[in-house]
Amino acid sequence: MIFDLKSMNFRFNFMRGDTTLSDKLYSAREEKRILDALGRGLLREYPNPERVGCPTSEIVRGIARHRVPLVEAEPWLDHLTSCSPCYRDFSEFRDVYQFRRMTILFAIVASVLIIASVSGWVLVQKYRQRDLVQTAVLDLRDRSVPRGTEAGSHPTQGERPLEIRRTVSHLNIYLPLGSSDGPYDVRVVSPNGESLATVSGTAGLKDHITLLPIEVSLSSLPPGRYALQVRKDGLEWDSYPLVVR
Repeated sequence: MIFDLKSMNFRFNFMRGDTTLSDKLYSAREEKRILDALGRGLLREYPNPERVGCPTSEIVRGIARHRVPLVEAEPWLDHLTSCSPCYRDFSEFRDVYQFRRMTILFAIVASVLIIASVSGWVLVQKYRQRDLVQTAVLDLRDRSVPRGTEAGSHPTQGERPLEIRRTVSHLNIYLPLGSSDGPYDVRVVSPNGESLATVSGTAGLKDHITLLPIEVSLSSLPPGRYALQVRKDGLEWDSYPLVVR
């Protein structure tokens, strides 16, 4: 059986697993069918039971794994395409090599996906944690309501203080039961009555709770005791003990 493979370069490309013909005369399916037929012929038509002129197994394995330079492999290419035992060995080595390459590729892709998933999860948790740190809820629903028009009006003595961190930038204030919606003023007052931070917001009813969301900056305040004061627009201030951590 004689194969016109056009050139030594084609034979080498064929053994590398490159099934693309240079002249593009056939479709991919036709090329595969032809090359499969050629491969079956090479496996049967050139018996060499005495293994005359055969290269060592290491050389065949090296060619199949692309570890032998072309200059060193070329003297054996004619033999590999005219010796069924050598071609069989070459095919087996090549199949194992390609399977290992695909396994490694899949492992790399899987590792990249796992790393990307873990990194994404960590990033999401980081942003969630940051949002939790920057947002605080102050629940005034069960608090007593001492009133005073002066900036130094003090909250009820002995009442457990509200606590927030200096890193907080957003407050959700649950106003006392019966509070109406609408505009409110909120401020943080020092023990000597100095107003240190004043903001305004609009309260609304949500799930039967009068919620007042505000944006506030407390980063300039030293940790310590203060008073949180809240008032409906035009009314007196309601004071609550506050600790800034």
